[in-house]
Amino acid sequence: MQFQLPQVYFSKIMRAIVEFDMIQEGDRILIGLSGGKDSLLLSYALAMMRERLKKRFSLCAFTLDLMFDRHFDTDALERFCQRLRIPYHSQATDIAAIIRENPNRSACFTCAFFRRGAINRMAKNLQCNKIAYAHHNDDAVETLLMGLFHSGQISTFLPKTYLSRTGLTVIRPLIYLREDEIRQAEQYHGMTPIASPCPYNGKTARQAVKELIRRLSRENPLLYPHLAAALRENNVGELWPAAKQRAEMADVYRQYMKKPS
Repeated sequence: MQFQLPQVYFSKIMRAIVEFDMIQEGDRILIGLSGGKDSLLLSYALAMMRERLKKRFSLCAFTLDLMFDRHFDTDALERFCQRLRIPYHSQATDIAAIIRENPNRSACFTCAFFRRGAINRMAKNLQCNKIAYAHHNDDAVETLLMGLFHSGQISTFLPKTYLSRTGLTVIRPLIYLREDEIRQAEQYHGMTPIASPCPYNGKTARQAVKELIRRLSRENPLLYPHLAAALRENNVGELWPAAKQRAEMADVYRQYMKKPS
């Protein structure tokens, strides 16, 4: 088939692949295909790269039905993958029930934990050595702020991550694309995104951070570029030293205090 992506898309995806050395000769890559706008573009882009890159690698796609919707239809996704010549697999796992049974735990954390486990197992079953996720630049920036706001940590996910427990490597080829760019890409890959059946969609901490960035960007157009720059290790300025342990503090405390007379 004929692949059509504007040069700006191709350049950003190639930058990610080259900068983080995401694809090697003989790789077998499992694409996490939810049916949303991000994973549709990821599937299309990797199918295009399979044709254009010198390195030979193979693809397969996997949809995990979380069973939030009894009528989640994967037929359209299978046809999409057939058009791209990507072998397609799907599986239903009742993560929705696990969330209902654990109301005191974060629904997003529970979902992500079990979803990752199911995708990792499928990758091993299909003899894949890599998993491709469709996280984009906005996701990375939002994760940075969420870590700061909710756990006091300055961190985000990496474009490429080796999972030592499974021997799998996670890659994120869309990491330099903005969400608005991905939203506009439907005209190129031709597949209408499937609406998320998740009942928490649009009501999450991530959505709140997304709206905060959007609101503050109206007052400061440079806000997003500055946040994106903060993802880099070499842009970390001066921070306080790590907190001392109680025993260390006690030693210093005794140096300051006079002995009772």
